[in-house]
Amino acid sequence: MTDRLAELSAQGVAVWLDDLSRDRLVTGGLDRLRREQHVVGVTSNPTIFAKAIADSQEYDWQLRDLAVRGVGVEEAARVLTTYDIRWACDVMRPAYEASGGVDGRVSLEVDPRLAYRTEQTIAEVRALTWLVDRPNLFIKIPATEAGLPAITASLAAGISINVTLIFSLQRYAQVMEAFLAGLEQARAGGHDLSTIGSVASFFVSRVDTEVDRRLDDVGGEAADALRGRAAVANARLAYQRYEQVFSSPRWQALADAGAHPQRPLWASTSTKNPAYRDTMYVDELIAPGVVNTMPEETIDAFADHGEVRGDTVTDAYADAQRVLDELAGLGIEYDDVTAVLEREGVDKFEASWRELLKSVEGQLEAHR
Repeated sequence: MTDRLAELSAQGVAVWLDDLSRDRLVTGGLDRLRREQHVVGVTSNPTIFAKAIADSQEYDWQLRDLAVRGVGVEEAARVLTTYDIRWACDVMRPAYEASGGVDGRVSLEVDPRLAYRTEQTIAEVRALTWLVDRPNLFIKIPATEAGLPAITASLAAGISINVTLIFSLQRYAQVMEAFLAGLEQARAGGHDLSTIGSVASFFVSRVDTEVDRRLDDVGGEAADALRGRAAVANARLAYQRYEQVFSSPRWQALADAGAHPQRPLWASTSTKNPAYRDTMYVDELIAPGVVNTMPEETIDAFADHGEVRGDTVTDAYADAQRVLDELAGLGIEYDDVTAVLEREGVDKFEASWRELLKSVEGQLEAHR
């Protein structure tokens, strides 16, 4: 029987799960994915936690204790989420050890309400690091302009970072600069660079959703021919930038000091349009040294009928650039698309965080 996920991993793609819940941890479901489905990392976000806590009774005992102690809503939410992250880090520790600290990572996002506040983000990163206290933790910082100096400062302090909500090539270049600067400062501060990890989470499917909407407004054969092509093109060009930066003398100096590269991570890889192949954002983005974080449904779909055709990225740069050029020719403004997606991304996570707090508040009240 073909093990497509093993073949994908052999091409240099790290398979991570884009989901986490107490139910997965209690039942051993996460450990099963690690052992049987080649899953070597986990990402979470406010939307995932809001759903997990609202849909499960596994949090009741902890909520009851928190209510009896009179713990406030925000602190209770932090306790609940860091408990799950800490447990998940322990489950993924074998993958962390086996990869020399590259994989086996579990990501926890800072409060999205801090996305435009640098100093508060830095303080929150430190607090979450103390609370979880696991070497394979990633703290997620959104790639807003205010997030960039927080990324550098956190890496400089020796904290491993997942940079999230990247949509544009320009912002990705700034993220890589923030990473390099952070590691250079960490080296100057005497930190062991081999213990510091980072990924740059480049969001995929949302780009097609926004661009396709605009193409519908344009109409015509030329617009129809570009539907469902922008997201993959954007990600492929991001990988081209990655290759350029991580083959530079500046990077080599850090690598010689023990640093690991900041891997591109393909996020939002489940297709939103049912007309598209459900594994297209995996099939079309296979390249050495990347991470693809997927919901379990996409992992299962790829295991069943995914296509491993070797590297599907590095020979397609010219075509990818042509797609963006043709979109521009139709009046689809790339900078506006990516700016809208960044704002919406922050807003959606902030709304999910407020939903999480509202759910926790209701459950605390029920136990008081």
